[in-house]
Amino acid sequence: MSEQEACGHKDTRMLLQDTMQSSGESSDPAAWLRETDIVSYDFPYAGQLLADSFREWRGLKVPPFAQQWDWSLLNYRGEWTGAADAAGAQGRLWKEAWEQCAAASLISREPVASAAAAPSDSSGTMLLTIPVFTRSNGEIFALLGCAMPAAQYEQGGQHTAEAMALHFQTCFYRRFEHVFVSDLAGVHQHAERESSRRSLLFQIVQRMHDNIDVNAVLTEVIDSISAMYPGARLELFMSQDHRSTHPQVKPLPLRWGEEDVCAKAFKDGRVTLHAGRDSNSVEIGLPLGGKQGVYGVFHMMLDKPSFPDVDLRFLAMVADTAGTAFENAKLYERSNQLIRELRMSNELTQRLNQSLHLGDIFQYAFEELLEMFDADYCCILHLNEKKGGLEAIACNFPPLRGEIIENGKGLGGQVFALGEPLILSEYRSAAGISSRLMTATGSESAIATPLSVGGEVRGAIMLTHREPHFFSYDSFRLLQAMAGHIGLAVGNARLHAEVRYLANRDSLTGLYARHYLDEEIKERQTKDFCGTLVVVDIDQFKMVNDTYGHQKGDKILKQVSEIVKSSIRHGDIAARWGGEELAVYLPQLGIQQARFVAERIRKRVMAETEPRVTVSCGIAEWSWVDERVSVESLFYRADMALYEAKNNGRNQVVVDSKNAVNNIKNP
Repeated sequence: MSEQEACGHKDTRMLLQDTMQSSGESSDPAAWLRETDIVSYDFPYAGQLLADSFREWRGLKVPPFAQQWDWSLLNYRGEWTGAADAAGAQGRLWKEAWEQCAAASLISREPVASAAAAPSDSSGTMLLTIPVFTRSNGEIFALLGCAMPAAQYEQGGQHTAEAMALHFQTCFYRRFEHVFVSDLAGVHQHAERESSRRSLLFQIVQRMHDNIDVNAVLTEVIDSISAMYPGARLELFMSQDHRSTHPQVKPLPLRWGEEDVCAKAFKDGRVTLHAGRDSNSVEIGLPLGGKQGVYGVFHMMLDKPSFPDVDLRFLAMVADTAGTAFENAKLYERSNQLIRELRMSNELTQRLNQSLHLGDIFQYAFEELLEMFDADYCCILHLNEKKGGLEAIACNFPPLRGEIIENGKGLGGQVFALGEPLILSEYRSAAGISSRLMTATGSESAIATPLSVGGEVRGAIMLTHREPHFFSYDSFRLLQAMAGHIGLAVGNARLHAEVRYLANRDSLTGLYARHYLDEEIKERQTKDFCGTLVVVDIDQFKMVNDTYGHQKGDKILKQVSEIVKSSIRHGDIAARWGGEELAVYLPQLGIQQARFVAERIRKRVMAETEPRVTVSCGIAEWSWVDERVSVESLFYRADMALYEAKNNGRNQVVVDSKNAVNNIKNP
């Protein structure tokens, strides 16, 4: 409560005490109320009160003979107010006559009557105006106009009308007392409200210091200021480090005018007060700051011409208390965040280490990142040297999954090319940045970081969200930390893949080793319905070595191996069976298709090798209808077919006798 309001409340109490003492009825608590009166200063403002009293009075019961009388209300100047009986349409016709009578009544201070011919009554009508006086000074504050038949007037109707006018005066003062008491009650309520505000201020300070939750502190201070100033329009602009779901908490604008009240409060760290755009409003900026800096600013607008200094000090104290409480809660939240980050980092590392398969690692990382950052979309790009770009190896936007992105193209391509992380708050307003993922999904916020493996940038990780300013700088830093763990897991998987590759490959030819071929065929025989094995042997390879030397022999072996690899499908398996013998397993292919593959290999070897050599091929097939299915049986039958090709003159393809219809010999 302000000092001015407190003095007004004191004056009101003294006025009531003086009124009670002067009335001599201090024992009657309502005596003072009956002494209150309307004064001439109030007459111009009493029109509505008079009209309401007139309507209430006309709704009361009257003697039967007076029920057809028409009544009208005139103000303290004798002017017709328009308030008349609903059924008294003729009252408007008698307006001038009433006003003439009223003028006479104002002079004589007595009721004045005049005869007026009623259009619908041949017997004539009498118009009467009756003054209504104040309680104490006897001033005329209204006049009642009555239209009655002349016969009733002559039989004493005037006295009845005057008595009814006294009743109207009673109705008026009853309403007047009600309004007066309502005003006093309003003053009392205002005083109680001011007292409650002081008490509320103390409770605010206590509750804010008891809170260790950032959102709870902000909600508390917003609700408290709104409770102290119900008509105020309040907003809180916070830096991007803090996001809130509260409708009155908004991101701090990137640009503010130099004269903006919020800009001054934020920069200076002091409460700032400006006059509003019109003379009937004020604008206040309250910084929300602590020892480490200013975190935001309250923007408050009130529809009043001025703002008391005492209230400004109250608001400053509330803002300072809120800033300290916010900072404490923020530090507590940050400590919990660090603990959470360590736990998530540990969980992610454990899950990544569950597999050494590169695809599984990317899928684990993709799922964990989406959940960890509550992002709408996640895209992991990995360098694919064979395809000449960045492959979207994991992405929950299907059209982009598996796509190849050129180095430097798009958001992920820029992060990869520059090797620098990036945070984006408003994609649509950002110049020079283009992202297919963000455009197609309507995303506004993004954080991205390069994916380094063994000190070399091998990809990029990007997270997006549809809301602007969604990701904080804490999230930005956390993603970089998580990318380090993912890169380490990817490096381990790549090393494991290289070791496995070397273990399963023949070092000279680059083909698979025989043990890998055996394992693959055995596994396929448990799932597929058929398959074919082609054994390829270089004819008279010992003579090649003896003639040209072993280095030339190794070169010939490599040439034949490359021909074999380029003559089969992507899913087929080519291996070095031993010495100069190679083997090709064709999953779910029958004898006829396998024979064409073998013949293609034979013809290409004869045409493309230097020095020129030939090969012989043996083919064997298995199917699910065979009585006995095994790797050993399949190899044995293919070897027998190869033996037959050698004995028949070499440079030919022979099918195992179990499956053969005819054999292809060298033409």
